[in-house]
Amino acid sequence: MCGAPSNFAASGVRSIFCFIETSCFVSCRYFRYSFAGAQLLLFGAILYPRGRIPEHDPDIAVVLRGPVQPILVREKEKIAGIWMNADSARFRSAPAYYAVASSQPVSKLLDERTSAIYEIGLQNLQLSPGSAALPEKARRFEAGLIDLRKRSGVYVEDPRGVEITEGVLYRARIFIPSQVPVGTYSAETFLIQDHKVIAVATRNIEIGKSGFERWVSLVARRHEGLYGLAAVLMSVGLGWAAAMIFRRRF
Repeated sequence: MCGAPSNFAASGVRSIFCFIETSCFVSCRYFRYSFAGAQLLLFGAILYPRGRIPEHDPDIAVVLRGPVQPILVREKEKIAGIWMNADSARFRSAPAYYAVASSQPVSKLLDERTSAIYEIGLQNLQLSPGSAALPEKARRFEAGLIDLRKRSGVYVEDPRGVEITEGVLYRARIFIPSQVPVGTYSAETFLIQDHKVIAVATRNIEIGKSGFERWVSLVARRHEGLYGLAAVLMSVGLGWAAAMIFRRRF
């Protein structure tokens, strides 16, 4: 759980106390060899001064983003009937996973400037293109990268992904696909009222491997030489076994 009290603006709400926890923490936080994706449940409560709930319920937006990695994006063109790499652009900080769940569409909750400051929404995601990239080229490659990752299911937006009950309790459901990488993910909860962000709570979530996959991953990192030698010996052994089987059959 994560408690994060914050000061609110003079809109009648002073503080927020957010609890963030996974609903199926074993399946969501640790991958097994048969992992096919899982749903992450983020929930919390809004504490109002003296228990007075405002007439108009606030809104909630939750952003879950995965490990930030540099990435090289290539653009292909058909030249003489053959698809070839024509151009490329490098980005220094592209999240491997990015999801937004909100109680309403982000465009109705915040203005463009505020949503850009907090990077809420795919159109406001800052990927930090390389210094040599021209603005037009950077925008073109950013749009291409976001489109590719949307189609692969690792960049998602759900404008109805947060439910608020009686203006106090909220819960957000975010699906984590099987192809996400392991690492540290950050979950940011934004309390929004009158088109302003009036409080933010942040929680880090570790996603790793379990079982045999976890053991192999640990051995590969801690004993690189032995792991490499074992991989070579296994390949040689499998090749020899296959040769013997085919020799007996033919």
